[in-house]
Amino acid sequence: MGDHYLNMNFLVDRSTTSNNVCIFVKYLTTIILKMIKKLDDMFEVLKAQEKKRLVAAFANDSHTISAVSEAIDLGLVTGTLVGDELTIAKTCELEGIDMAKFTIVHEPDEMKAATKAVALINDGKGNLLMKGLVSTDKYMRAILNKETGLMNPGAVLSHVTVIENANYHKLLIVGDVAIIPAPEIKEKIAIVKYLIQVARSLGIKEPKVAIIGATEQVSIKMVSTTDAAIISKMADRGQIQGGFVDGPLALDVAIDKESAEIKKISGKVAGDADCLVFPNIETGNVFYKTNTKLAQSELGAIVMGARVPAVLSSRGDSTKTKLYSIALAALVAK
Repeated sequence: MGDHYLNMNFLVDRSTTSNNVCIFVKYLTTIILKMIKKLDDMFEVLKAQEKKRLVAAFANDSHTISAVSEAIDLGLVTGTLVGDELTIAKTCELEGIDMAKFTIVHEPDEMKAATKAVALINDGKGNLLMKGLVSTDKYMRAILNKETGLMNPGAVLSHVTVIENANYHKLLIVGDVAIIPAPEIKEKIAIVKYLIQVARSLGIKEPKVAIIGATEQVSIKMVSTTDAAIISKMADRGQIQGGFVDGPLALDVAIDKESAEIKKISGKVAGDADCLVFPNIETGNVFYKTNTKLAQSELGAIVMGARVPAVLSSRGDSTKTKLYSIALAALVAK
């Protein structure tokens, strides 16, 4: 990737008109976006963009502070930590982190810290939100608050995960695995749109979205299959844009070309999906944990649907997972 930067900079530096510069910059951006095939590739893309401003809610733990610190060091974001200043200072000292790189907003109460972090976003002091040591229910309560939160009327909040599995030939963008227990068709449509948005932020020009079911056959006894068929037809007619959508597709058909050929399922999505939409939280969560625990996959995860992307990693997630999540949120953020 470094060679691309050097070659394009050489050309840009020697351009004699602003028009040529714009053309070269656009071309450079296209090259970079095409190269996001691994989660690490996000870092290089972000370094070429204006830094986003991250606000972390109740950022008292070492994993959150270390991840934000590393993201700052990599030139991806600027960071505001909302939490107990003394605890943050002690953690920085133990981790060997220069506390001066952060903006610190002192708030020792967990719920108040989450509310304050959201308020900073609403005040225009941040482009993305991150969950620290605050519990998920309090974090979500701060986001969902009708008066002071981050939701527009009618918006659907959904969890999007980008998985790097060594056994698949590209990144997989999946949802919902953590927020919506049993999505109805309106929510599934929102999930499809979020997955397409995230995929396009990763440089996938026309993402291939598979709506997962137990079978490819449409059966009125299985709501997941009828929902999938309706959403697929909506996409065919242009009601959902930005990617190819097909379903219902069983998981094997969605991600394995040989299975698709054996079952005689054709189309742009079958065997080569970029995105997977799960029928319920059980299937999504099992897929997520199978990838992380049995396949040792790397991942980044964000919440979509609020006015800014929000990092919702587990308090037990590694610093690397949180760093990837920060990078993903920064890519998606306006």
